Amino acid sequence: MDTLKRIGVYTSGGDAPGMNACVRAVVRTAAAHDLEVIGIRRGYAGMIEGDFVEIDGRSVSNIVQQGGTILKSARSKRFQTPEGRARAAANLREAGVQGLVAIGGDGTLRGASIFTEEHHIPIVGCPGTIDNDLFGTDETIGYDTALNTALENIDRIRDTADAHDRLFLVEVMGRDAGFIALNCAIGGGAELVLIPETLVELDEIKERIHSLMSAQTRSSIVVVAEGEELGGAQRIEQALLEDGAFSHIDIRVCILGHTQRGGSPTARDRVLASRLGAAAVEALLEGHSGVMVGIVNNEVKLTSMRNVWSRKKNINYELLKLTQLLS
Repeated sequence: MDTLKRIGVYTSGGDAPGMNACVRAVVRTAAAHDLEVIGIRRGYAGMIEGDFVEIDGRSVSNIVQQGGTILKSARSKRFQTPEGRARAAANLREAGVQGLVAIGGDGTLRGASIFTEEHHIPIVGCPGTIDNDLFGTDETIGYDTALNTALENIDRIRDTADAHDRLFLVEVMGRDAGFIALNCAIGGGAELVLIPETLVELDEIKERIHSLMSAQTRSSIVVVAEGEELGGAQRIEQALLEDGAFSHIDIRVCILGHTQRGGSPTARDRVLASRLGAAAVEALLEGHSGVMVGIVNNEVKLTSMRNVWSRKKNINYELLKLTQLLS
């Protein structure tokens, strides 16, 4: 490959707090190595449409503390087609882009893996998703912020739950992974947690909740990951309301939703994103491609993108046992 002179950076899929810090680190690390940087707006959609902008060190001033992404994000069905990817590759070559840094989650890195195999444009990925579900890194960009946002809301919900002796079913994000829910349950003192990784029968949930509310006059908090197999907090509420045994219990549902994606990133996420962005540029300069940079045991590690999206990252089942013990 020719000596790198110009690289591109993009954010794709769901936004995550800390993405801007990662973009900043990519741009400033590139500048330190005399590389030009092209910002690709709206992820793969912008790549297909040639929505590019030159960015330098000044362009990324005062963004490290901002949530969201200055490069915007989108999901692109066209990129899922060979024709769409060919158009994107042609646009990149026309713009003189010789390598890419992709910031996003499972879908982003899956697309990047296919793209680099087809068109031989070097790509290094940075794990950006609040779900923390990517194999090859201990934490993903945005996870810590989302976790703390959810926990703060659970603390607030606990106040009103205690005031009225209510049962609150609090739904947090985690379509396919229970990392946020599990850690929120421990940090927020929840009496029960329901996550996609474990199968809990409805009768068992009912028995547990009935036992909790019968044995105490105070409130109870149940944390539910949105991908929990019974269909989320609202489906569980419906099942409880249809059962006469729960007619004496005041039940409320609170779905935290996209509040977990927004807001200023925590210090932990800013540092993580900065380390990963810088490491991605260094990896490109060293000739790596088709890999994701991650932090494992506080060290930068490279993992094949194919392993990232084909292998499952397991939750810590010791933490699940802890929730049962502490409840």
